[in-house]
Amino acid sequence: RTLAAPPRLAAHLRLVHDVAYELADWLARYCPGLIFDRADVLFGAATHDIGKAVHTGELSGPGSAHEPAGHELLLAHGFGPARARFAATHATWGEPGVSVEELLVSVADKVWKGKRIPELEDLLAGHVARAAGEERWAAFLALDEVLGRLADGADVRLAFQAAFPVGV
Repeated sequence: RTLAAPPRLAAHLRLVHDVAYELADWLARYCPGLIFDRADVLFGAATHDIGKAVHTGELSGPGSAHEPAGHELLLAHGFGPARARFAATHATWGEPGVSVEELLVSVADKVWKGKRIPELEDLLAGHVARAAGEERWAAFLALDEVLGRLADGADVRLAFQAAFPVGV
C-alpha cells in the first residue's frame, strides 16, 4: 500500500509466496537435515518483485530494472540486507554462493506459472542430496515430483493473476 503497488503485482507476490510455502513445507518433511530459514524464504517470495512497483512496465514485459530497484526499496523501508537480497537475487540463481533460501525463492518464482528450469532445480537437488545423504538423482526425482504437482496448478494461478489490473 505504501508503494501503491499495482494489484497484479500484489497478486503475483501472493502466488509465489503460496508456492514457496508449499515447497518449504515439503522440503522440511522430506529432508529435515537441510537447514534453511523458512521465514526468509517466505519473505523473499512475498517481496522478490517489489521493484516492479517502480518499474511497472516489467509487470507485462521483460526487464530486470526491478531487481536493483526492489533491493533499494526494501533497504529504504528498513529491511536488512539479508532480507532485501531476494529482490536482487531471484533471477541470478546460477551465481556462486547462492543460498538454499535464494534457490527456493527462485524455484517458486518459476514453478508458480508452470515453468521448469532443470539447471535451477538441479542446484536445489544438490543441496537436498547432500543434506539427506542420498544420491543426487534420487533427490532430483523427489523434487521433480513435488514441483510437477505444484506446476499442475499453474493455469488456475495464472488466471487468478490475470484477473487483476496492471495499473493502480
